[in-house]
Amino acid sequence: MPLPLTTAIRPYDWGSRTALAELLGVEPTGRPQAELWAGAHPGAPSRVHGTPLGVLIDRDPIGMLGAPCVDRFGPTLPYLLKVLAVEKPLSLQVHPTMAQAEAGFAREEAQGIPVDDPARTYKDPFHKPEMVCALTEFHGLCGFRDPAETAGLLESLKVPELDPWIGTLRGEPPAEALRTVLTQMLDEGSRPLQAAVEPALTGVYADIARAHPGDPGVLAALLLDHVELKPGQALFLDAGVPHSYLGGLAIEVMANSDNVVRCGLTAKHIDVPELMRVVEFVPSRPHRVEPTADCRYRTAAEEFTLVRHDLAEVPEDLPAGLPQTLLCLEGEARLTAEPPLTLARGEAAFVPAGAPATRLTGHGTLYRVLPGIGS
Repeated sequence: MPLPLTTAIRPYDWGSRTALAELLGVEPTGRPQAELWAGAHPGAPSRVHGTPLGVLIDRDPIGMLGAPCVDRFGPTLPYLLKVLAVEKPLSLQVHPTMAQAEAGFAREEAQGIPVDDPARTYKDPFHKPEMVCALTEFHGLCGFRDPAETAGLLESLKVPELDPWIGTLRGEPPAEALRTVLTQMLDEGSRPLQAAVEPALTGVYADIARAHPGDPGVLAALLLDHVELKPGQALFLDAGVPHSYLGGLAIEVMANSDNVVRCGLTAKHIDVPELMRVVEFVPSRPHRVEPTADCRYRTAAEEFTLVRHDLAEVPEDLPAGLPQTLLCLEGEARLTAEPPLTLARGEAAFVPAGAPATRLTGHGTLYRVLPGIGS
């Protein structure tokens, strides 16, 4: 049967004090609320009548996940669904490949660093491809801009001390130029230059500097493309792509991992040497994801597919055989099963792979995540 989920809220300092509460139709707590997690990740698992979802999966992986999912990903829910409420820029970061995550996790395990140690980089041995789908206007930085374009941006700041970087960006091959300039930007020796640059910044880069004055990530952010998403638009981020989210409300779905390698714009653990090993020094435009006619957002990641349902009284039959997580964000969603389940605004449910045929109806908006295999 569909299982009602009690979701978890992560109170990171970059989160909004009101946006998530308004979205979910609850009273604000007065503290930042950054992320809602709906899933089985041990860092903040959803619960079914008090029992962590992961415990129920451990008890019956085939019934909960289905044989195709277990065969492909093991006895673990392969995805994690979040809602992000970004009020100020969060960490400038990159995610590892599966091989990099496995090696990094094994290395830190051998060093005896506890998984919950704030100085730990790799929380698990998995990669973390992710997609954000905007609920409001959503801003971020994503991927290295063409070095020649960045040289033009730096030149427009009219800070003479930037001339060496401008020359490097225009004169060296793109990968070499990006590596050289990023390395120098993140070096402590660049802090005096940063003090000269920050007052000259405009737009989103000035906003970043106001939120994180003196942070090395302020300079590094200048290398990245600014991207704006309107509601319903989505962005995919694969391994090695540097990025940061700047503001807005969005659905985020990812492989079930918490591996983040940071270099700035945060009070959390920064690991510049590891980031320099993991990041791909390749200029790239943000990878936008266009929904299909039936509002499916598909990516190269096998772990997840996102579907938006604009509910009406016309019923929709949900496929069987794969684990599905549902989150109602507007109106009311009704799951016709035995027993039936109704989701109000802000409520979530998990439909096990072994559940009998489930029909979805109601009025409002619901997001559904299921593995990308067979969907």
